[in-house]
Amino acid sequence: MRIATWNVNSIRTRFGRVVDWLQREDIDVLAMQEIKCRPDQFPIEAFEQAGYQLEIHGLNQWNGVAFASRHEMSDVERSFEGMPGFGKPIKGQEEAQGLGPNGLPLEARALGLTVGDLRLWNLYVPNGRSLDDPHLEYKLEWLTQLKNNVDTWLGEDPELALALMGDWNIAPLDSDMGDPSFVPGHSTHISPVERAAFDAFAPYLDDVVRPIVPDGYTFWDYKAGRFPKNEGMRIDFILGSQAFADTVTDASIHRDERKGDAPSDHVPVVVDIDPSLLGGTFEDEYDRPMVF
Repeated sequence: MRIATWNVNSIRTRFGRVVDWLQREDIDVLAMQEIKCRPDQFPIEAFEQAGYQLEIHGLNQWNGVAFASRHEMSDVERSFEGMPGFGKPIKGQEEAQGLGPNGLPLEARALGLTVGDLRLWNLYVPNGRSLDDPHLEYKLEWLTQLKNNVDTWLGEDPELALALMGDWNIAPLDSDMGDPSFVPGHSTHISPVERAAFDAFAPYLDDVVRPIVPDGYTFWDYKAGRFPKNEGMRIDFILGSQAFADTVTDASIHRDERKGDAPSDHVPVVVDIDPSLLGGTFEDEYDRPMVF
């Protein structure tokens, strides 16, 4: 079984590429970030024709997360406990948007659900913008509350096969940053406070890709010829609990998806997991042929 994460940077622009890749790479579950649309604007038919069900959380032309899955999805949540809000309400979406505990409107940045015995969270972590911007404080509080939830989830069920997938907007190691425009002491993504926020998950979750793929970036800016010069950064991750990590048999970063016609500035990150280790109805479902 193959599980993936991909910041698609506008699904309406790139759904053809995404659906083609899903089928070509035999992906079972894909977490997408920056879909940049509401559910009624999402190109649902193209995914359904390819055999995928969808769960979509989008409020306007910014942010937004979605899952495409060949398997049943349940226990859907569109925010986690304590998730802070930011900015102003979106006109006409106030009720759907809701408010965080800080009294500010929630953004479409998190989507959690269950597939078989897996608990998956699709995350688009706030960017931070600059070291003196309120968005950085928002980012750090967002990550703190997420980490508090991980503490609770795994405290209640230490055997939970949990994965946090998505665009973290943090390059946790110096080797993860190859973009010369990001300068230590002056830039987000590499600041000590952001790296500490990422490292806070380490006692509970493992980066299940890095041991298999120790090198390689997942994002290259469109500007300044960053991709041909390989001046990218590794900011897209799949972090898994021990129960999830134990099922991982392979991993890959699909760099070639940054090439060609109208690519996203991010590329997919993929893990293969052994479905026989999960058992129950999930394994039974996986063994059945798909009907298109």
